[in-house]
Amino acid sequence: MVTMINKSVIVNRLGNSKEHCFFGYYDVPAFNQDSSYHLCHKVAFWDRIPEKDDLAVIGLIDMKSHAFTALGETTAWNFQQGSMLQWHPLDSNKIIYNSRQNKSYHGIIQDIKLGTKSVLDLPVASVDPTGKFALSVNFNRMYDFRPGYGYAGITDQYKEVMAPKDDGIFLIDLSTGKSKLIMSLFEILELTESTLSNKDAKLMINHITFNTDGSRFVFLARNFPVEGSRWGTATVTVNTDGSDPYVLHGYDMASHYWWKDKEHLMIYANGDLGHQLYILKDKSKEFEVLDPKFFVEDGHCSYSPDQKWLLYDSYPDKDSYRHLYLYNIEQKKGVTLGSFYSYPNITGDFRCDLHPRWNPTGDIISF
Repeated sequence: MVTMINKSVIVNRLGNSKEHCFFGYYDVPAFNQDSSYHLCHKVAFWDRIPEKDDLAVIGLIDMKSHAFTALGETTAWNFQQGSMLQWHPLDSNKIIYNSRQNKSYHGIIQDIKLGTKSVLDLPVASVDPTGKFALSVNFNRMYDFRPGYGYAGITDQYKEVMAPKDDGIFLIDLSTGKSKLIMSLFEILELTESTLSNKDAKLMINHITFNTDGSRFVFLARNFPVEGSRWGTATVTVNTDGSDPYVLHGYDMASHYWWKDKEHLMIYANGDLGHQLYILKDKSKEFEVLDPKFFVEDGHCSYSPDQKWLLYDSYPDKDSYRHLYLYNIEQKKGVTLGSFYSYPNITGDFRCDLHPRWNPTGDIISF
């Protein structure tokens, strides 16, 4: 199949064509501050879900020479989000990623110049943009729910519990590595159960992200499918210390999101006007819809650093092409940057989404 690219767009492959290299999710910083390096994982296969002893090499790619430099290894990874590999917000010489040590997962902060490492109590799911804190959730439970987002190899100790009181959302102090439970799954059930259709469904946290100033975060609570039905999603926002939770959207369809600013969340969801790309105001019922004629399907969405553009992608069409879009907010007009063939048999939890993301200055994207 031929990849179709907008003739006005320059597309370069960063990795070696004989190696399987990927980064991870669309909302995690892959470029360093001056865009001279791009983080990535290098793996030995691409056509199955990772098993507990499969290694991913952690490294970075020089944006000019395309040379790969290995920095470490991990067995805590998946194809959707990698090992949550990212740059430390406070130190351009440090990276953060997850690792499995014995029978538990931990976040690692590594100095790429000195090679020194500090180990966090728990694995990282989201890092505060101010660099003070991280959030953690149960990756074992996530693996049982969606193997493409969890890590293989360790059994969830709360596997048989619908909404445990000792598991949920943890806050990690990045300076000390210590963590504490700030919101349990039991508390989340109490907060959201009025819109949960099946009261016996097991709950988990699938996605969680700090807002732009680290004062609050959003998470998607989902119930395990029951009797062949698809899961429901509740969208909840909370202060960083776990206080003042707000149910922004009850159990229904809610998917990819991006914080526009500290109090507005862009999200593709089933809302008052059906399945649309919405901007929701935190702690309120206020909303707006973004160009329903252009954003007709779910996609990985993000604002450019100057907030003049939106980056978006698609799942495969009937011909197995994934499309990459750029949308001008002021002009309310979008263009297709390229269409990329996706093997039709690579689906589910080891699929290859485009996951487009911006560099810090908004003049380069990677996917």
